[in-house]
Amino acid sequence: MAFRILIVDDDVSFCGLLGRLLSLEGYIIFKSFDINSSSEILKKNKIDMVLLDINLPDGNGAIYTREIKARYPDIRTIILTAYSDINSCVTAIKNGAIDYFDKGGLANKIVELVKEKLVVEKENSLKKHLSATSELPFTFNNIIGESESIQGAISLAKKVSQTNASVLLLGETGTGKELFARAIHQSRSGTDPFVAINCSSFSRNLLESELFGYKAGTFTGAVNDKKGLIEAADGGTLFLDEIGEMDKDLQARFLRILEVGEYIKLGDTKTQRVNFRLISATNKDLAEEVKKGSFREDLFYRLNIFTIQLPSLRSRKNDIPMLAEYYIKIFSQKLGKNIEKMNKDFENIMINYNWKGNIRELKNIIERAVILSNGPVLTEDCLPYEILSYRYSTEENNSSEFDIHVFEKLHIKKVLFATNWDKSKAAKLLNISVSTLYRKIEDLMLDNSMYK
Repeated sequence: MAFRILIVDDDVSFCGLLGRLLSLEGYIIFKSFDINSSSEILKKNKIDMVLLDINLPDGNGAIYTREIKARYPDIRTIILTAYSDINSCVTAIKNGAIDYFDKGGLANKIVELVKEKLVVEKENSLKKHLSATSELPFTFNNIIGESESIQGAISLAKKVSQTNASVLLLGETGTGKELFARAIHQSRSGTDPFVAINCSSFSRNLLESELFGYKAGTFTGAVNDKKGLIEAADGGTLFLDEIGEMDKDLQARFLRILEVGEYIKLGDTKTQRVNFRLISATNKDLAEEVKKGSFREDLFYRLNIFTIQLPSLRSRKNDIPMLAEYYIKIFSQKLGKNIEKMNKDFENIMINYNWKGNIRELKNIIERAVILSNGPVLTEDCLPYEILSYRYSTEENNSSEFDIHVFEKLHIKKVLFATNWDKSKAAKLLNISVSTLYRKIEDLMLDNSMYK
């Protein structure tokens, strides 16, 4: 099936030219010249990608990106700008855009960028053919693990999913709180809206306008009425991630919605009725936050109707090999490699590592290992030096022999070799800045002459 692309740009000639170029590549093209009409197109059509101008007659594309991401999480957005406005582009990326393109360049270059980014969509479709993902996305069957702690959490989630009760998900960062929220929602209805927002990503005022929406003229830049995420979630589920970061004054306003089912848009005078299922999540101890005075006690009791504690990865070590195998399959397919398994040393290191970032960290480590692998089996030398250093630093009677710089040098050397000494790619794999990589190359006296 051909990908469907929406171009939103008030430059009619550029919009037409880009549309023709993309049509020649076999894409189905939709065109819009403002935010309002693009919203209608998104409502009525299954769109795969939005090419979005920064400056539009009825709003700012960088801000609109957040709305697209919240309502249509599967859509990829690329920002178009004729002004090389880096600040706006950075804002757009933070709001969910995957890239940006300076329209001062050649139009056919964006065709290449679109091709590159849509490859991800093709790769994701491969997951459907993996045994590990044979079920529908976001169902309880997709939550991997056989340990008592994770199965207990799944059992509780299945029971509450058949009710309309508010759910509070507790757990460290990376334990899968959004996956649980989506599974709870999906088990009742896959067609009703699921609207998610991370409360820690916005200032107090911005979060308020995102949640409640606003009337045109409420503040500078509010050209048109804006539907808030609360309204968008009507009839479905509203997921508030990191709710412990919500400003206390805003907590009071949100509490009223839970109590009476009504709210008022910013700049409006009339109330609106709303009915949604609330799922909230946090890595904070809300009871402790109540004692400190930073979280409202009455809101806490409203949220705390049904609480599910998600276990950390280090507390369910028996599940680690299963999770690692799952991500090995995923990234082998994605990267076009034929990796069959991990060896015993690799597996033991994964099991014994202290996963502070939980499943999210494990996923990233497996992806990097698959990129660096040269054969069908993942081995110890595919792991980053910080994990190797943890392994050796916790072994008895080895402190005198262990030198973290040795492992750091070996790992950086391996990454540089795998990327043909492309510093930008290597720095991304190493999760450090390019300037830091240059410094380490100098400090560790690495030499690329053997690769020339």
